Amino acid sequence: MSRRLPSTPPNLPGFSFVRMLGSGGFADVFLYEQNMPRRLVAVKVLLAEVVDDQARRMFQAEADAMAQLSSHPSILTVYQASVAADGRPYLVMEFCPATLGQRYRTTSLPLAEVLAIGVRIASAVETAHRTGVLHRDIKPSNILTTAYGHPVLSDFGIAAKLGAHTASDAVGLSVPWSAPEVLVDDSGTIASEVWSLGATVYSLLAGRSPFEQPGGDNAVAKISSRIRTARVPRTGRDDVPESLELVLARAMSKRPSDRQASALEFVRDLQSVEEELALPQTPLEVVTEDWALAVAVDFDERTRIVAAQPAAAADRRVRRTRRGPDRLAVTTQRDESVPGATGVHPGPTRSTRRMLWVFSSIAVLLVGAALGGAYLVASSTSPIPVVTDVRAAIAGTTVTFSWDDPGLQGGDAYIVTVDGGARPVQRESRLDVAAAEGEHLCASVAVTRDGKTGRSSEERCVDVDTEG
Repeated sequence: MSRRLPSTPPNLPGFSFVRMLGSGGFADVFLYEQNMPRRLVAVKVLLAEVVDDQARRMFQAEADAMAQLSSHPSILTVYQASVAADGRPYLVMEFCPATLGQRYRTTSLPLAEVLAIGVRIASAVETAHRTGVLHRDIKPSNILTTAYGHPVLSDFGIAAKLGAHTASDAVGLSVPWSAPEVLVDDSGTIASEVWSLGATVYSLLAGRSPFEQPGGDNAVAKISSRIRTARVPRTGRDDVPESLELVLARAMSKRPSDRQASALEFVRDLQSVEEELALPQTPLEVVTEDWALAVAVDFDERTRIVAAQPAAAADRRVRRTRRGPDRLAVTTQRDESVPGATGVHPGPTRSTRRMLWVFSSIAVLLVGAALGGAYLVASSTSPIPVVTDVRAAIAGTTVTFSWDDPGLQGGDAYIVTVDGGARPVQRESRLDVAAAEGEHLCASVAVTRDGKTGRSSEERCVDVDTEG
């Protein structure tokens, strides 16, 4: 399919056109210099041929979503949105000189950098979920890099909702990062976004999408079939530990219920790998719940999940609404979007949301909570609990380590270390370990909270041929 010529940059009062940055299926992105305050900005302009009432509503929904979320350090900053004199809506955004989509296929990214990017982007996705918004197009080319090298997530909403291509064209370029259920029935859930996070981190490590075969047949239909039926292949990197391979395989499980329950749990798993490798732990950055309630605005209902609630359920499916083609992709470099309709619960009524906003605002004022910034590394004043009395039971060659809940809070999890190797974080207070006859196994358990790990329990050791 031949690429179209770029559109004419609009005349925007207070901005001077510099050059073209890139084009997508439904919008072009230009570099402008803002006159006051003076700075370079990226301006995304909807194409004239797709502008209608529905397109304007969708563009406004993206502007609203990104404006509410863009104070997050890992979400692209939006400065303003308006309509040009020629009738084309536009977004004025932070200028980011590069995308990860340009790097990961040509450069082997360091493992520590990939883990840090994964934690930051998953924190951004968790924040979006807590405000009731699905991103619906998580992939490497939608992760931009700021002038200071910080990864930021872009393209909320509109890239997944506008659509004028045929179904085959619309689906073709975003299939590699779409969960199996999205390919089958166009559903969109927190679980499907966890899948996309896992596929994105995998891609950054492997230099290719998870089910792409180097030198093989990578047509859309073939990749779609592998996503639905094949096992997740290994990344093929010698420096990737087994624990990370398991984290990614779990995130891309065929059944949504087998994946991490939320983007937050995915963050915990990545932080656990960082700890195992003795790397500096990338901090969790999530929105406070008071703020999430306060900013629950009326985004387009196809982008909303359950309004203003923390995203904790693994398979929080959403009601499908079909109003025509639902996907678009606009990136600053190339049109790589993955189509896929997302349905959503309609959430509380507008009046209910307004009441929640008023009551939460009053509560904040009454307690004098000087937030100073909605985003912080989540913390708790209570000490991290310590697991005591780890037990072991043997059935054949399976050893089951178990323990009592020492008093976990909402985001807490366990890190189980078996013979010196940390397993992926978990919420269940037991772990089954396959062992060989005559093997000597030792396990200890610690609680992790907000990226920090508490004191480990005493080791419990067993000999497989002498106990049970």
